[in-house]
Amino acid sequence: MEVNIIRSNRKTIAIQVNPDCTVTVRAPKRIATRDIEQFVHEKEPWIRKHLAQMKERQAQNPPMEPQALTKEVLEELTARAKEYIPDRVAYFAKIVGVDYGRITIRHQKTRWGSCSSKGNLNFNCLLMRMPPEVIDYVVVHELCHRKEMNHSKAFWHEVEKVLPDYKRRRQWLKQGRSF
Repeated sequence: MEVNIIRSNRKTIAIQVNPDCTVTVRAPKRIATRDIEQFVHEKEPWIRKHLAQMKERQAQNPPMEPQALTKEVLEELTARAKEYIPDRVAYFAKIVGVDYGRITIRHQKTRWGSCSSKGNLNFNCLLMRMPPEVIDYVVVHELCHRKEMNHSKAFWHEVEKVLPDYKRRRQWLKQGRSF
């Protein structure tokens, strides 16, 4: 099993099984390589279990067919998102009980959505390639940041109040459905 090690200014070691079935270990800069190797060895059953689960999910739900993201395709997705997403934001904002600022649609390389401290919402135009339930999850996720600007238990409780099945929708995005 190949393991990619990323060292940074962190205090703990973390293991991540990626949608492409690679393994990433994030570790403090000053920890010895042998300590990282020992940690990975101790966690090998966990890693193998999650790799098997990832492969099974991918076999059951193959990734979407790639579509050439030409300028024209991105413009069309952006136009569709500008018509669709603001209505979903308005609908769910009433349910969540929050207000919001400006809504921006753009082609983002690493995020499906974001919420600024001023309440401005950004959404990725590629959401228009997703099922409506997944788009709604991203909308609710960002609106709940108007109550909790973090990913604490309180934040996830707010999401769950609106979408009791949010974990299923969230998992859909994590199953290798990439940009």
